[in-house]
Amino acid sequence: MKIAIPENFVIGAASSAWQTEGWKGKKEGQDSFIDSWYKNEKFVWHEGYGPAVATNFYENYTQDIALMKEIHLTHYRTSINWSRFFTDYEELNVDEEYAKHIDDMINEQIQAGVEPMICLEHYEVPKYLMDKYDGWSSKKVLELYVKYAKIAFERYGDRVKHWFTFNEPIVVQTRCYLDALRWPHEQNTKKWMLWNYHKALATARAVEVYHQLDLPGRIGCILNPEMVYPRSSSAEDQKAAEIYDLFFNKVFFDPMITGVYSKELIALCQKHDIYFDPTEKELATIKANTVDFLGINQYYPKRVRAPRYQWNEETPFHPERYYESFDLPGKQMNNSRGWEIYPEIMYDISMYLKTNYPPIPWLITENGMGREQEERYKNKDGIVQDDYRIEYISKHLYQLLRGIEDGSTCEGYMLWAFTDCVSPMNAFKNRYGLVRIELDEKRTRSLKKSAYWYRSLVDERLLSLSNVEEFK
Repeated sequence: MKIAIPENFVIGAASSAWQTEGWKGKKEGQDSFIDSWYKNEKFVWHEGYGPAVATNFYENYTQDIALMKEIHLTHYRTSINWSRFFTDYEELNVDEEYAKHIDDMINEQIQAGVEPMICLEHYEVPKYLMDKYDGWSSKKVLELYVKYAKIAFERYGDRVKHWFTFNEPIVVQTRCYLDALRWPHEQNTKKWMLWNYHKALATARAVEVYHQLDLPGRIGCILNPEMVYPRSSSAEDQKAAEIYDLFFNKVFFDPMITGVYSKELIALCQKHDIYFDPTEKELATIKANTVDFLGINQYYPKRVRAPRYQWNEETPFHPERYYESFDLPGKQMNNSRGWEIYPEIMYDISMYLKTNYPPIPWLITENGMGREQEERYKNKDGIVQDDYRIEYISKHLYQLLRGIEDGSTCEGYMLWAFTDCVSPMNAFKNRYGLVRIELDEKRTRSLKKSAYWYRSLVDERLLSLSNVEEFK
């Protein structure tokens, strides 16, 4: 059975600057938060690989873009590395060598027929701003970010028509300051919520600047909502799911799509002394400058139940006070990554957005399958036979197309990732790419079986399913 893919539906791929570039050409003092983490805790990065070399995209971008052209990729999303874009973070003196690299990369993509999509911050906040201002805790950093955005828009906005303010703006502070799983392992729930707020406000400010420049494109943000499923139909489990959705999904959806924060979220923040104390002017800015479109990253579901144990009042507040994670028996797993595989999240996020918000254009900006030790699947010609990736994409794309049939405003699907790339802590342990990266000095590239399949998807605009019933 073959399912038609809409003609204007985007079929692309994504990555980021820090996960691909490497440090070639980087100047002293241009470390990002990620670089600093790697230097301080290299031991937590799988086999010591990290952003230092990554895939050497800074040197190899022409080769990679040639491969994009070979695969007939229509869109590629990456980021500008904020920490490398300037030589001074107060006066905002642009590093012209790095800025030219971004120019050349954008021009090369356009020449290859690949539409560039650019994110302004993919965890690349400069270390200098972390050290001096505590990063997104400070409105000074917010002001410097808005100035950075304006400079980027003015330099590249004539050619880049799709901009994103952040990639997964909730992630860094959740890992570092809410759960304290990552360096610097500081537990501070109030800071976590303040960073959430400042990134939402920074998005509104950047949207305002972008529209003032009257550029021929659009601007949005890439969010990573987790489709949350209650354990059961009980009112208690249902409420647990609602609270999770409020703290981790609606905390960005609401201000960015409707321009207004949920009264319930505000009440909970005030109750637990984690409120971000916005000014009336700031709230007016958020209200007046909602995003033009959204990127949505989707990998796995979140399953919760009502908490079974009384909360320890002597511990810092955490939203887990209101829910408990639920481990669904018999779930399908990607054991390499430790994530549940549940393609229905694509249909369900489609209906979630349709039901809860006014119509807004959006696309899947990340979805993919990381698999370890992919060299085991090479054939005699050295091509990785990643049928598991083809199956994974097919199932998720099918559910996305179902959503479109039922009224979703989804515009496309972008695979994570174009090439294998470095991930936080996992480094190259799990491979995500259509293109394999060998860990030799040259970071040699080769197309996987999925790359040729993805090309047929772009060319034929047909998704083949051997038995559609197994996908429902």
